[in-house]
Amino acid sequence: MHTELNKLLSALQEFYAREKFLFERDLGERALTHRLAVHMEKHFPGWEIDCDYNRLGERTLRLPRGAIVSTDDHLGKSVYPDIVVHQRAIPNNLLAIEVRKASNHQALDHDQHKLRALTDPHLWFAYGIGVLLTLGKTKITASELYVGGSIDQALSLWFADRLRDKGLGD
Repeated sequence: MHTELNKLLSALQEFYAREKFLFERDLGERALTHRLAVHMEKHFPGWEIDCDYNRLGERTLRLPRGAIVSTDDHLGKSVYPDIVVHQRAIPNNLLAIEVRKASNHQALDHDQHKLRALTDPHLWFAYGIGVLLTLGKTKITASELYVGGSIDQALSLWFADRLRDKGLGD
């Protein structure tokens, strides 16, 4: 897991170094997630990096009936992670990333519940790691990591320490 997260950290360093324009003009989360995904591509050879991707092979990525997680489509059935690192054809899911701007004052619940569901090993589409990133204008103001359907405190602390070491975190 640390190897994959170190790749994400390198991409985040490049993202903050090269995308100041986006932050200076307070562009939206979709613009930020797209550009972060672009920077991630070279760090994950052999993997596809997609934004708002709601498939697993030919199947639509849907939450189980009765899930407490709200979904992102108008029918309330499928879920769209902000960024995924996966292999489309196999299918094989490595990372699910939810991104929010620090200026977003909505509750974290939606993103947290989504990452719990996306990493739940009992679901057919489980991602190995879920990452919640809160992006400030110059650094990441908060992060949480999810494994096995719940927040992984030790991994979250490790990641936060690595962000600080790279000058990217509080």
